[in-house]
Amino acid sequence: MRKQPPSPAFLAELIESHRTGAEPRVAPQWAFDPDACGAFPFRIARDGTWYYHGTPIDRKELCKLFSSVLRRDDKGNFYLVTPGEQGRIEVEDAPFTAIEVIASGSGRRQMLTFRTNLDQMVTADAAHPIRVVEDKATGEPSPYVLVRDNLEALILRPQFYELVEIAEERQKGDEVELGVWSGGEFFRLGSVEAEVAS
Repeated sequence: MRKQPPSPAFLAELIESHRTGAEPRVAPQWAFDPDACGAFPFRIARDGTWYYHGTPIDRKELCKLFSSVLRRDDKGNFYLVTPGEQGRIEVEDAPFTAIEVIASGSGRRQMLTFRTNLDQMVTADAAHPIRVVEDKATGEPSPYVLVRDNLEALILRPQFYELVEIAEERQKGDEVELGVWSGGEFFRLGSVEAEVAS
Protein backbone atom coordinates (compact mmCIF):
# COMPACT_ATOMS: atom_id res chain seq x y z
CA MET A 1 0.00 0.00 0.00
CA ARG A 2 1.41 3.39 -1.03
CA LYS A 3 1.88 5.68 1.93
CA GLN A 4 1.02 9.38 1.90
CA PRO A 5 1.91 11.92 4.59
CA PRO A 6 -0.99 13.41 6.55
CA SER A 7 -2.29 16.66 5.10
CA PRO A 8 -1.36 20.05 6.61
CA ALA A 9 -4.99 20.33 7.80
CA PHE A 10 -4.68 17.07 9.74
CA LEU A 11 -1.51 18.25 11.46
CA ALA A 12 -2.91 21.74 12.04
CA GLU A 13 -5.95 20.32 13.82
CA LEU A 14 -3.77 18.27 16.14
CA ILE A 15 -1.43 21.17 16.86
CA GLU A 16 -4.36 23.49 17.58
CA SER A 17 -5.90 21.01 20.01
CA HIS A 18 -2.54 20.73 21.74
CA ARG A 19 -2.18 24.53 21.92
CA THR A 20 -5.63 25.03 23.43
CA GLY A 21 -5.55 21.95 25.63
CA ALA A 22 -8.73 20.61 24.01
CA GLU A 23 -9.24 16.95 23.24
CA PRO A 24 -8.70 16.25 19.53
CA ARG A 25 -11.96 15.55 17.74
CA VAL A 26 -12.48 12.11 16.24
CA ALA A 27 -14.95 11.20 13.53
CA PRO A 28 -18.02 9.42 15.00
CA GLN A 29 -17.70 6.65 12.44
CA TRP A 30 -14.03 5.82 12.13
CA ALA A 31 -14.11 2.09 11.24
CA PHE A 32 -12.93 2.27 7.64
CA ASP A 33 -12.26 -0.33 5.01
CA PRO A 34 -8.46 -0.76 5.26
CA ASP A 35 -8.27 -1.34 1.51
CA ALA A 36 -10.07 1.92 0.80
CA CYS A 37 -8.35 3.97 3.49
CA GLY A 38 -4.99 5.54 2.73
CA ALA A 39 -1.86 4.84 4.74
CA PHE A 40 0.28 7.30 6.69
CA PRO A 41 4.06 6.69 6.90
CA PHE A 42 4.01 6.06 10.66
CA ARG A 43 5.22 2.93 12.42
CA ILE A 44 5.14 2.03 16.11
CA ALA A 45 7.87 -0.50 16.94
CA ARG A 46 7.44 -3.27 19.50
CA ASP A 47 9.39 -1.22 22.05
CA GLY A 48 6.88 1.64 21.69
CA THR A 49 9.08 3.92 19.56
CA TRP A 50 7.18 5.98 16.98
CA TYR A 51 8.72 6.35 13.51
CA TYR A 52 7.86 8.74 10.69
CA HIS A 53 9.26 7.83 7.26
CA GLY A 54 11.59 5.44 9.08
CA THR A 55 13.01 8.10 11.41
CA PRO A 56 12.35 7.89 15.18
CA ILE A 57 10.17 10.64 16.64
CA ASP A 58 12.20 11.78 19.64
CA ARG A 59 9.70 14.28 21.08
CA LYS A 60 7.41 12.51 23.53
CA GLU A 61 4.85 15.32 23.40
CA LEU A 62 4.50 14.82 19.65
CA CYS A 63 3.98 11.07 20.12
CA LYS A 64 1.35 11.81 22.77
CA LEU A 65 -0.37 14.13 20.33
CA PHE A 66 -0.56 11.52 17.58
CA SER A 67 -1.58 8.79 20.03
CA SER A 68 -4.56 10.89 21.14
CA VAL A 69 -6.23 10.20 17.76
CA LEU A 70 -5.03 6.60 17.46
CA ARG A 71 -7.79 4.03 16.96
CA ARG A 72 -7.93 0.29 16.34
CA ASP A 73 -10.72 -1.54 14.55
CA ASP A 74 -12.08 -4.98 15.35
CA LYS A 75 -9.80 -6.56 12.74
CA GLY A 76 -6.67 -5.25 14.44
CA ASN A 77 -5.95 -2.40 12.02
CA PHE A 78 -4.62 0.86 13.46
CA TYR A 79 -5.53 4.37 12.25
CA LEU A 80 -4.90 8.00 13.02
CA VAL A 81 -8.29 9.67 12.76
CA THR A 82 -9.74 13.18 12.81
CA PRO A 83 -13.13 14.28 11.43
CA GLY A 84 -11.53 15.41 8.19
CA GLU A 85 -8.93 12.75 7.52
CA GLN A 86 -7.77 9.28 8.49
CA GLY A 87 -4.90 7.02 7.60
CA ARG A 88 -3.82 3.52 8.48
CA ILE A 89 -0.49 3.10 10.29
CA GLU A 90 1.76 0.14 11.07
CA VAL A 91 1.97 -1.15 14.63
CA GLU A 92 4.39 -4.03 15.17
CA ASP A 93 2.75 -5.29 18.37
CA ALA A 94 0.88 -3.05 20.82
CA PRO A 95 0.84 0.75 20.43
CA PHE A 96 2.06 1.34 23.98
CA THR A 97 4.48 -0.30 26.41
CA ALA A 98 4.05 -0.57 30.18
CA ILE A 99 7.35 0.62 31.63
CA GLU A 100 6.42 0.77 35.31
CA VAL A 101 4.09 -1.08 37.63
CA ILE A 102 3.03 0.23 41.03
CA ALA A 103 1.49 -2.28 43.45
CA SER A 104 -0.55 -1.22 46.47
CA GLY A 105 -2.54 -3.29 48.94
CA SER A 106 -2.47 -7.06 49.03
CA GLY A 107 -4.56 -10.10 48.20
CA ARG A 108 -7.97 -9.37 46.68
CA ARG A 109 -7.57 -5.69 47.58
CA GLN A 110 -4.37 -5.30 45.62
CA MET A 111 -4.22 -2.61 42.93
CA LEU A 112 -1.71 -2.73 40.07
CA THR A 113 -1.21 0.57 38.28
CA PHE A 114 0.86 0.72 35.10
CA ARG A 115 2.62 3.72 33.59
CA THR A 116 3.08 3.59 29.84
CA ASN A 117 5.90 4.95 27.71
CA LEU A 118 3.64 7.95 26.96
CA ASP A 119 2.93 8.53 30.68
CA GLN A 120 -0.63 7.19 30.68
CA MET A 121 -1.64 5.66 34.01
CA VAL A 122 -3.98 2.67 34.02
CA THR A 123 -5.05 0.40 36.87
CA ALA A 124 -5.79 -3.20 35.96
CA ASP A 125 -9.41 -4.14 36.65
CA ALA A 126 -12.41 -5.60 34.86
CA ALA A 127 -12.40 -2.73 32.34
CA HIS A 128 -8.62 -2.82 31.92
CA PRO A 129 -7.69 -6.51 31.99
CA ILE A 130 -4.25 -8.10 31.87
CA ARG A 131 -3.86 -10.90 29.35
CA VAL A 132 -0.91 -13.11 28.49
CA VAL A 133 -0.38 -14.66 25.07
CA GLU A 134 2.10 -17.53 24.85
CA ASP A 135 4.09 -18.21 21.70
CA LYS A 136 3.07 -21.74 20.64
CA ALA A 137 6.54 -22.54 19.35
CA THR A 138 8.70 -21.13 22.16
CA GLY A 139 6.30 -20.78 25.09
CA GLU A 140 7.50 -17.17 25.46
CA PRO A 141 4.81 -15.02 27.13
CA SER A 142 3.67 -11.66 25.78
CA PRO A 143 1.69 -9.86 28.51
CA TYR A 144 -0.63 -6.93 27.84
CA VAL A 145 -2.86 -4.54 29.75
CA LEU A 146 -5.78 -2.73 28.10
CA VAL A 147 -5.25 1.04 28.22
CA ARG A 148 -8.26 2.45 26.34
CA ASP A 149 -10.48 2.00 23.30
CA ASN A 150 -9.20 -1.44 22.28
CA LEU A 151 -5.59 -0.21 22.61
CA GLU A 152 -3.18 -2.21 24.74
CA ALA A 153 0.25 -1.77 26.29
CA LEU A 154 2.82 -4.52 26.06
CA ILE A 155 4.07 -5.16 29.61
CA LEU A 156 7.86 -5.14 29.31
CA ARG A 157 9.88 -8.01 30.67
CA PRO A 158 11.18 -6.33 33.88
CA GLN A 159 7.63 -5.32 34.82
CA PHE A 160 6.31 -8.78 33.98
CA TYR A 161 8.92 -10.30 36.28
CA GLU A 162 7.69 -7.96 39.03
CA LEU A 163 4.20 -9.35 38.54
CA VAL A 164 5.49 -12.92 38.66
CA GLU A 165 7.28 -12.18 41.94
CA ILE A 166 4.03 -11.11 43.62
CA ALA A 167 1.85 -13.70 41.88
CA GLU A 168 -0.32 -16.10 43.87
CA GLU A 169 -0.68 -19.80 43.17
CA ARG A 170 -4.07 -21.45 42.69
CA GLN A 171 -4.70 -25.12 42.11
CA LYS A 172 -6.65 -25.73 38.92
CA GLY A 173 -6.95 -29.38 37.96
CA ASP A 174 -3.52 -30.75 37.20
CA GLU A 175 -1.99 -27.30 37.03
CA VAL A 176 -0.89 -24.67 39.49
CA GLU A 177 -2.12 -21.37 38.12
CA LEU A 178 -0.06 -18.23 38.69
CA GLY A 179 -1.85 -14.91 38.73
CA VAL A 180 -2.21 -11.50 40.30
CA TRP A 181 -5.10 -9.61 41.86
CA SER A 182 -5.98 -6.07 40.85
CA GLY A 183 -9.19 -4.10 41.09
CA GLY A 184 -10.99 -7.13 42.54
CA GLU A 185 -10.09 -9.32 39.53
CA PHE A 186 -7.68 -12.25 39.30
CA PHE A 187 -5.52 -12.20 36.17
CA ARG A 188 -3.77 -15.36 35.06
CA LEU A 189 -0.09 -14.99 34.19
CA GLY A 190 0.73 -18.63 33.49
CA SER A 191 0.76 -22.09 35.00
CA VAL A 192 3.03 -24.98 35.88
CA GLU A 193 2.23 -28.64 36.24
CA ALA A 194 1.25 -29.62 39.74
CA GLU A 195 3.51 -32.05 41.52
CA VAL A 196 2.05 -35.52 41.73
CA ALA A 197 2.26 -37.01 45.18
CA SER A 198 4.23 -40.27 45.22
